[in-house]
Amino acid sequence: MKLYVTTTPGLEDVSAKEIKSLGGKVEEIRNGKGRVFLTGDLKLVAKLNYLARTVERVMVLLRVEKFERLDDIYRIVKEIDFSFINPDQSFAIRPLRVGNHDFTSLDVGRVAGQAVIDSYVESRGKRLKVNLDEPDVIIRVDVINDEVYVGLDTTGDVALHRRGYRVYDHPAPLNPAIASALVMLSEWECDEVLADPMCGSGTILIESAMMCRNIPPQKLRESFQFVKIWGADILEEVKREVVEKRIDLSLVGIERFRKHLRGAKINSEVAGVANTIDYIQGDATRLCLKGADVIVTNPPYGLRIARKGLIEELYGGFLKSAKDIVDRIVVITAEHKIMKEKAEVLGYRIEEERWVKYGGLDTKVFVLR
Repeated sequence: MKLYVTTTPGLEDVSAKEIKSLGGKVEEIRNGKGRVFLTGDLKLVAKLNYLARTVERVMVLLRVEKFERLDDIYRIVKEIDFSFINPDQSFAIRPLRVGNHDFTSLDVGRVAGQAVIDSYVESRGKRLKVNLDEPDVIIRVDVINDEVYVGLDTTGDVALHRRGYRVYDHPAPLNPAIASALVMLSEWECDEVLADPMCGSGTILIESAMMCRNIPPQKLRESFQFVKIWGADILEEVKREVVEKRIDLSLVGIERFRKHLRGAKINSEVAGVANTIDYIQGDATRLCLKGADVIVTNPPYGLRIARKGLIEELYGGFLKSAKDIVDRIVVITAEHKIMKEKAEVLGYRIEEERWVKYGGLDTKVFVLR
């Protein structure tokens, strides 16, 4: 079965490595486009949805093709065999459009929906029901510049970065899928001390704890779209094979604001990892960490901080304070010029520097030694 996953643009290789560890055969990585193509069976679909930490959605690939006009999208979708949909099931198109076109996403949804209906009438002699709110089957039609991707969504409208443990929501929370990718890039081992000196609502620490304890990232999720199509037996099989670990970890979260610290503790409790994270109220520019090995952090930037001068003071103070404490640092920021300048002045070796598209922001991830 041909599949593709969506992930954060710039972190495709991290997701590809995780997909391989779960048994998928990666065939193509679309760097910068947030897509990884692979092959696998139905069980892999369930594993990726339930266990993958860096993936946003899992799709069965129905078609990918270049196009020129809106009429081409109708033709491409209509040529797909949709007989796998039961006649009593409903469907919905979820369109996405990126690039310059003379049509809108609504236009894509309209022509693609009509194409599915027409194709099904020709093959099965029945008109499929449309249900935009709670469909049994979701067809994703992504128009990316001059290509159209058509996929059967096995995840659903709620993407996989939504873990369910975030009861307290920080004003600028980090996407948990990105948090997991940052931890993987740090090459942190479970017997090492990992610290986040600007921990906010605790996402990086919670993801680290869940990773090492083998707690499924979707443990709190109630449903997946593929269950509506193929039933729950495969999902239950995957769940039975998971063995969680009750191991001690050394995770330290430092946060300046008490309300965020309280929120991080609440989130950790909901995630089931509160007993393995030490939260401390403190200042990232005056670290008092002893024996820490790795720092992974998402410092304030953009709208999260008032003045550029404050960012320079924070980044410089943080890097200076951490320099003689830890072996390596992984950091994501939109203020990448300031971060790079401060790191170079302080003598850090920039081991890796990569662009990552985070929402509408062009951020950079640095791996510093």
